[in-house]
Amino acid sequence: MNPGIDLQGTFIQSLKDLGIPSGAAKAIWMPLPMFLMIIGATVGVLVVVWLERKISAAAQQRIGPEFAGPLGVLQPVADGLKLVFKEDIVPAKTDRLLFTLGPIIVVIPVFLSYLIVPFGQNLVIANISVGVFLWIALSSIAPIGLLMSGYSSNNKYSLLGGLRAAAQSISYEIPLALSVLAIAMMSNSLSTIDIVEQQSGYGIFSWNIWRQPVGFIIFWIAALAECERLPFDLPEAEEELVAGYQTEYSGMKFGLFYIGSYVNLVLSALLVAILYLGGWEFPIPIEMLGSWLGFNEASPMLQVIDASLGITMTLLKAYFLIFIAVLLRWTLPRVRIDQLLNLGWKFLLPVSLVNLLLTAALKLAFPGAFGG
Repeated sequence: MNPGIDLQGTFIQSLKDLGIPSGAAKAIWMPLPMFLMIIGATVGVLVVVWLERKISAAAQQRIGPEFAGPLGVLQPVADGLKLVFKEDIVPAKTDRLLFTLGPIIVVIPVFLSYLIVPFGQNLVIANISVGVFLWIALSSIAPIGLLMSGYSSNNKYSLLGGLRAAAQSISYEIPLALSVLAIAMMSNSLSTIDIVEQQSGYGIFSWNIWRQPVGFIIFWIAALAECERLPFDLPEAEEELVAGYQTEYSGMKFGLFYIGSYVNLVLSALLVAILYLGGWEFPIPIEMLGSWLGFNEASPMLQVIDASLGITMTLLKAYFLIFIAVLLRWTLPRVRIDQLLNLGWKFLLPVSLVNLLLTAALKLAFPGAFGG
């Protein structure tokens, strides 16, 4: 790996230069990435909520939020504060423990998944060898919280919403995992860093979307279903189930479902960018641009530009995908539950299996292009 900018090493060395012992400096560093990750994800959610309301308003020829702050940018903050101070109502005859644990189990795995999201070669909290596998495992926990919430609410609509969430997750988890397996096969790794590294070298032409177009479409559809975005918001379909598993929730417990949904959308968009759109890679290799402009590859200036461009590119790609997801919400009608299950089991699953087998065959036939 190119050493690039080592944030951890630089931070610890700065503290040691101030006279702080090495052990204490490392102890100060340990909680910092997690804290920054929570702050970054929360800010990302506020931005996405504002963008969704503005884009939705434009799609419906409305104005959208405009009074709270310039262009209404503070409206998501006002909504969040309103939820914090709302009364927390627990209906009678509910299982209080499961009713409280449900939203927590939904939110925590989504935040933990951000550990493996890289914004650059050295800009990742945990570069573990099974990063993508960890994300799939963590995403499997959230439906348990949704089912728990629906079951404990003592409400038939909530129970149906929880059951739908579990059925939907099982239907789309397998095609999503198979499409990720094809990427892992080409990259010879489950590490998100290695997957992005495998897409470097020839700029935009190296990105996996050209070698895995079918896998990209399957992954995007499955990711939208995992996030329960329209047209796959069956667990909370208000016309049929009032609000599904979250019918009986109020205050900050309802807010946790809301936060989890949007954090998951941002996370899915980031992972699509990492797996298929080159992650932090610029469409033109930055080393090539540096050589054209006369910069040495090891110069600090080029490394700073590279890191800044990496973060910018990752966020640009992710927010473009979020824009597409918002447009889909106001373009496509909601599917029925039988259509949703048929799409997952009878179409996406066999297609993803064929895509995996085809990738294995191409890897053997063309090892240079498919990671042999």
